[in-house]
Amino acid sequence: MKKYTLTTLISLTLLAGCSGDGGTPKFDNVSVHDPSVIKVNNTYYVFGSHLASAKSKDLISWKQISSGVADGNVLIPNVTEELSQTLSWAQSDTLWAPDVIQLADGKFYMYYNACRGDSPLSAMGIAVADKIEGPYKDQGIILKSGMAGVGNDGEIYDAAVKPNVVDPDVFIDKEGKLWMVYGSYSGGIFIMELDAATGFPLPDQGYGKKLLGANHARIEGPYMLYSPETDYYYLFLSYGGLDTKGGYNIRVARSKNPDGPFEDSEGKAMIDAKGTAGKLFDDPAYSPYGVKLMGNFKFINSSTENAVSEVGYLSPGHNSAYYDAKKKEYYLIFHTRFPNRGEEHEVRVHQMFMNKDGWPVVAPHRYSGEKIGTYTAAEVAGDYKYVNHGKDITATTIQSELIQLGGDGKISGAVTGTWTISGEHNAELTIDGTVYSGVFLQEWNEAVESQVMTFSALSAGGIAIWGSHVSPAAESK
Repeated sequence: MKKYTLTTLISLTLLAGCSGDGGTPKFDNVSVHDPSVIKVNNTYYVFGSHLASAKSKDLISWKQISSGVADGNVLIPNVTEELSQTLSWAQSDTLWAPDVIQLADGKFYMYYNACRGDSPLSAMGIAVADKIEGPYKDQGIILKSGMAGVGNDGEIYDAAVKPNVVDPDVFIDKEGKLWMVYGSYSGGIFIMELDAATGFPLPDQGYGKKLLGANHARIEGPYMLYSPETDYYYLFLSYGGLDTKGGYNIRVARSKNPDGPFEDSEGKAMIDAKGTAGKLFDDPAYSPYGVKLMGNFKFINSSTENAVSEVGYLSPGHNSAYYDAKKKEYYLIFHTRFPNRGEEHEVRVHQMFMNKDGWPVVAPHRYSGEKIGTYTAAEVAGDYKYVNHGKDITATTIQSELIQLGGDGKISGAVTGTWTISGEHNAELTIDGTVYSGVFLQEWNEAVESQVMTFSALSAGGIAIWGSHVSPAAESK
């Protein structure tokens, strides 16, 4: 095992002081399912299902604002009356994943939706507020789905090809146009252009343009992020089911245009990512499509580490994403469940980076204020807990295996190959003949309460690998 020098250990100690008292980040957790992020002044807000919301100044310490579709919720104080038409149409007593955006008039537009759940009987509408924390006033329903008869596009509604009008994400493209991407199980993911002044759909679009999905494919939660660095629009998606046994996982595709066509890292057209006609939830039909950034995983603590907890996620998904143009930093915001904690869920934020091919790679540990730095090969070499996220939609939890990044550039242990570091922090690992490109990053590992080196890299086939260094405290013994 690698022996750390006194100089390196002092450096690691200093780096640990990224936030909180005594160098330990102070995480305050909240439960907001399907969190959609918006930054207002110096505060980040997330809005999610069941009229839940929370806020944070630093993406680390969160404070709950609201939760529960009941009168008295600060976002919509008389929600049962205000949204009675939506709840009645959807035959529901709750709301699903919303999105909030601030338009040119300075007001905040909440795109809300409700769904029956066991069918695509759904309604989507807009509520407007002068302040981000509300109160929001209903402006009416803009789309409906699941009807027995003619739908919004003037055609007979068919759930295998028409969208379920849920999970909206509203965004402004680089030309200043306003769009809404939305959709879920049933007919797929769609996009339509909105009036930039009113926030309502432009006329004569029906349900909009299909981007992917059909035949009840388990693909939902679309979220769009434009990167001025790569000039791509990145469409994030969640595959699978959201509960602990559902195999939820986060994927991404990209396009030069906000309305597509979108492709994955292999160049496969995402419009072909769909289920099999006449078959519900045929996961193997669409699991090969899209870059899989993260799924079920667990880092297994080494017996030599002074671990105080475990790090692992079950069914991470329904994410949003944020790009800080000033800092040139990307963040992935999502909810996740955890091993041995039932259906309990919390918000998590991880930093993202663009690899040399212009695809996002996700940092293995939750964001704690870290800044990517300049690292040497000597600092990177050592023992790592290794995870390969694969491409499947599966309830299986991938458990880490131990590998070594040798000082000679070779990889040994559970997998074999070679590794290099170039520039300040660029990582390239060749494992069993497959090349993975990404970054090295020093992060805080909650499980061992220590700064550790990590890597996150992606193959051309759209498979992500992570590594988390066995903690310095263990290796220096």
